[in-house]
Amino acid sequence: MFLSKRRVQLERTQYLADGLTPEQAKKNRLRWLRIFDLCSSVATAIIIIFVVFTFICRPTSVVGDSMVPTLHNGDWLITMPKAEYVYGDIVVVTQPNVHNEPLIKRVIATEGQTVDINFASGQVFVNGTELNEPYINDLTHTSSDVTFPLIVPKGQVFVMGDNRNHSSDSRSSGVGFIDTRYILGKAQLRILPFGEFDIYENFN
Repeated sequence: MFLSKRRVQLERTQYLADGLTPEQAKKNRLRWLRIFDLCSSVATAIIIIFVVFTFICRPTSVVGDSMVPTLHNGDWLITMPKAEYVYGDIVVVTQPNVHNEPLIKRVIATEGQTVDINFASGQVFVNGTELNEPYINDLTHTSSDVTFPLIVPKGQVFVMGDNRNHSSDSRSSGVGFIDTRYILGKAQLRILPFGEFDIYENFN
């Protein structure tokens, strides 16, 4: 009890020396505690956002018109990595290419599959079966320097843009087959423009 009274007396002396009453000093302590709690919450939120965007999903912007009508220049997407990519997936590709920039394309064929394109009729075939492609802007009449038919190598995929006659993709050796290790992830949904979330509506 004696020590407690002495501590109170010392604290009161310090408060008076600082020009504060005990009640004012208590309010100051509470204010600093609230500031500390706020800073801790902000720091925790930043760490969580960093972890989510690094290991779980990433926001990605669309540049150009190669994915019209599905995606448009200026759209923002959320992408997530997958263990395996399949036909129809819209993917973000970081593999070095002639354009020196990331690409957003649709997976058309995967490893071991044979791709053939009849550029006169605009038809695309995978393993001898013509694809039903309601997602494209126009038929595939534009060729490049790649010769068809071709077989997709192991660990790689063949991609094309939905705006077939205005897309640089696996039809060109400047892009070529995409090593799946260079796929940042599958585009899951559109976050901007707001309200137009489903980017697979025309595929499903």
